[in-house]
Amino acid sequence: MEPNVTTETSSPKSSRRSNRFSLHNDTLRLLIIAVLLFVGFSIVLPGKFLSVRNLQSMAVQFPEFGILTFAIMITMLTGGIDLSIVGAANLSAIVAAMILTRLGMPSGVTIPLAILAALLVGTLCGLFNGFLVSRIGITPILATLGTGAIYTGLSFVLTGGPAITTTQLAFIGNGTILGAPIPVLVFIVLALAFVVILNRMSFGFNVYMLGTNPTAALFSGINSDSVLMRTYWLAGLVAGIAGIIFLGRANSAKPDFGSSFILLTVLIAILGGVSYTGGFGTVAGVVLAVLSIQFLSTGLNMLMLQLFGSSAAIFFRQFAWGALLLLVMVINYYTEKRRNRAIVEE
Repeated sequence: MEPNVTTETSSPKSSRRSNRFSLHNDTLRLLIIAVLLFVGFSIVLPGKFLSVRNLQSMAVQFPEFGILTFAIMITMLTGGIDLSIVGAANLSAIVAAMILTRLGMPSGVTIPLAILAALLVGTLCGLFNGFLVSRIGITPILATLGTGAIYTGLSFVLTGGPAITTTQLAFIGNGTILGAPIPVLVFIVLALAFVVILNRMSFGFNVYMLGTNPTAALFSGINSDSVLMRTYWLAGLVAGIAGIIFLGRANSAKPDFGSSFILLTVLIAILGGVSYTGGFGTVAGVVLAVLSIQFLSTGLNMLMLQLFGSSAAIFFRQFAWGALLLLVMVINYYTEKRRNRAIVEE
């Protein structure tokens, strides 16, 4: 299981046992939720929800925000957050699109160059966020809120407003390998990478330690500035990858693409069991939360379209996301209190 450090005055053995138990419970609960949503909408919307076309559509939709959720997750584990990921992703996509459309070179040269440029832009955005948070000491929510506006503003400056259209990366956004959509494969690879990072690397342990108790991390010899810098760098790199998926899926890049993804990714992270105070959360929980939200969004969209029309479907989906976020935070608050009480009693 992923490491988690507690600050309660209980024995290490009982704390680890309680943490493993709670992680199993959270993952099982999310699995049940995902299955119930899938089965429920399949019954309510026969022939529509459970159809090959709809399943294929969902398979290429959820990696867009699912990949960004990993960036939110890793920063939340340290007790921070990165609200600039959508702006960084769009800026990465725009730089890549400009290289593809304006260099006038063969696609065999521009495509690798565009992908590398997108990753570099995401990396620089992440490093800048990390510098503000770790070196300057600005609160993460304020620092990344500001940098997100900067990245979006730069995107408008570069494009002048209109989207930049190109189909040269369509093979990434809409292609398949052995029948599996490439965005899904990218999502799976990133999920496995984060499992390794958080489970098998000292950096992952340091992230959990820093999020659980910064003071204890300091006295343990952990360089919190270095951990934060690498954390936000990693989040920026993931945003750059998401930008490539954005461009490949939409065949265009624009400054305001995915404006609702910030709320959505925060909702998924919290639903997946990532503590907004840091130090607690798993990749498995996030993956199950991504699937649950995709089932919920698609099912509600189909249901509201059938009952009220397209405009009502869009507004109700936003309402459902916000209401679900508040509900999950309340449930997690009381679950955390009960968990801490059980640890103390042991």
